[in-house]
Amino acid sequence: MASPVTLRYRILIDVDVVLDVLSRREPFFASSAAVLADCETGLEGLVAAHTVTTLFNLLSKYHDARYARTQIADLLSIVQVAAVDSVVIRQALAAQAEDFEDAVQMAAAAVAKAQYVVTRNLAHFADGPVPALTPAEFLPLVGSGS
Repeated sequence: MASPVTLRYRILIDVDVVLDVLSRREPFFASSAAVLADCETGLEGLVAAHTVTTLFNLLSKYHDARYARTQIADLLSIVQVAAVDSVVIRQALAAQAEDFEDAVQMAAAAVAKAQYVVTRNLAHFADGPVPALTPAEFLPLVGSGS
């Protein structure tokens, strides 16, 4: 069980972290699940709007639409959705990053004033305006661990 988060952090959770939990991907499951569990006890978690559509498409492809809807509803009960609007898209375009989807994630995090992006793909976020940490790197900041 996650411990109550005493410091208030606002983080954007990358789609890979959510997929680690939903797919029970090892060796990433425990730390990714702990981050999401901390969102239930005080951590302010965000997912970018396009993360929701990506998750729906992947989950309905490998399961079915009913399963996808249930999983997304459960996720949205513990995290908020960071906007992906023209401001975010323009910022992502200006970044000229190699991976545009990750640039949109980073821009959504910046516009939402997230303090960190929690991802396993640190290389794609290295030059962004918001620091990126893996779930295992982030958990000690909130006194949690796996």
